[in-house]
Amino acid sequence: MDEKRKIVFNQETEEDQVYSLSLRPSSVAEFVGQKDVVANLLVSLKAAKQRKEPIEHMLFSGPPGLGKTSLANIVAHEMEARLTITSGPAIDRAGDLIGILTNLEAGDILFIDEIHRLSKAVEEFLYPAMESFKIDFTVDKGPYARTINFNLKPFTLIGATTRSGLLSSPLRDRFGIFYHLEFYAAEELSEIVMRSAKKLNVDIDPASAAEISRRARGTPRIANRLLRRVRDYAQVKAPNRAVTKTVVDEAMQTLRIDPSGLDDIDRKLLKAIYENYNGGPVGVETLAATLNEEVDTLVDVIEPYLLKIGFLKRTPRGRELTDLSVRHIRGVSSPDLFQK
Repeated sequence: MDEKRKIVFNQETEEDQVYSLSLRPSSVAEFVGQKDVVANLLVSLKAAKQRKEPIEHMLFSGPPGLGKTSLANIVAHEMEARLTITSGPAIDRAGDLIGILTNLEAGDILFIDEIHRLSKAVEEFLYPAMESFKIDFTVDKGPYARTINFNLKPFTLIGATTRSGLLSSPLRDRFGIFYHLEFYAAEELSEIVMRSAKKLNVDIDPASAAEISRRARGTPRIANRLLRRVRDYAQVKAPNRAVTKTVVDEAMQTLRIDPSGLDDIDRKLLKAIYENYNGGPVGVETLAATLNEEVDTLVDVIEPYLLKIGFLKRTPRGRELTDLSVRHIRGVSSPDLFQK
């Protein structure tokens, strides 16, 4: 994956991980956006603290980069609890999960990112752990088989998923709190950019922050990533290293990100449907083969934003372009970008 594509590719990069601790909100007061989620979460947190109990198991769903990990950190901060972070793909065997669970203290929080990618065998160990804080582990086989019982201390499991539909019903039903995170409004992203700029010591005006936010695909992670790229551009190209709207426009031009927030891979997808399949419908597997991309990449990363802004439709027969996206492709907006 080339560097330009990484800019708006909605997955966490190594650079994002480096900056995440300094830019990530640490309390509810610092968290911007998702007002309904935050309001309901505050009620649950306050009630749990009044009862002096761990908060119920909760599941956060939604596209990448919207704040699921940040909210898990905030829950741990508000509950004054220790947070253990892992991911579904990292837990290969049931023994790995048992090791994590038995090391949790009372009130601790376990955060499992990409929880929909847990194996079936590992997932089944979570059921009794979540319900009764117990694990039954069978060792040996046949007549020598025996069961070892582990009593766990009360803990809270927070799961995060970009594909809630892939969670099995038994696992999903064991979460007492479920929140779906939506894309952010441009005004909310502008506030995030201004706060991040202050932490990064970047001189930026509100108009420039708004322009970055307009191209950030409704996602704080991408907004912060674009801010860092604009900072680099201003440091090398701009007088006094100040970030102005002109500087933002020039930086976005070099990154090939248009005013709608689309990058080369987005335009490649739209153009393929338009030129190869007469605007659709076309199946996602066929489209993935045409673009030489993984189906999961199209479904999890690229499509959600195109659906949100009305550039793409999902139908029973496949993906179709909308009139808005056709006008975009025909050059109403950023005609030069589609020529590459």
